[in-house]
Amino acid sequence: MILRPATLADLPLLRSWDGKPHVRAATGDDGAMEWETELPRHPPWRELLIGEADGRAIGVMQIIDPAREETGYWGTAEDGLRAIDLWIGEEADLGRGHGTRMMRLALQRCFSDPAVKAVLVDPLVRNTGAHRFYERLGFRCVERRLFGSDDCYVYRLERAVWLPEGG
Repeated sequence: MILRPATLADLPLLRSWDGKPHVRAATGDDGAMEWETELPRHPPWRELLIGEADGRAIGVMQIIDPAREETGYWGTAEDGLRAIDLWIGEEADLGRGHGTRMMRLALQRCFSDPAVKAVLVDPLVRNTGAHRFYERLGFRCVERRLFGSDDCYVYRLERAVWLPEGG
């Protein structure tokens, strides 16, 4: 598994994934990302990444600095945090360990910065599979919160709890 920057060449694939029922169910009512607008942008507070396994795109993720991102999605966020969103594109790729490998690579990326003290995720309350996924990785639920009209749990993984692969 590798993580590579998402590019405009990924646009057809990302649009296709956005139409999948399991992706729509996980992304909430606030809608899919505007890929046409976001792929060409490279703000210093965000990375858009494609997870590839054996040269095939499996999923997409974004890693943001919630204290710096421009929409105020996370409200007033403390410094030293990162937030991750992760989607597996094809239903056939669910439950095969791809998401775990992508998330471990993303966590290594986040915690390689010594200033990062914790990572946040915000799965929908109804997405119980995501809750189990994040809990297996060491995340702990810290609050229930509305993001727009999306009812979410906020999970947090502290640096002190995180174990790098092989750790």
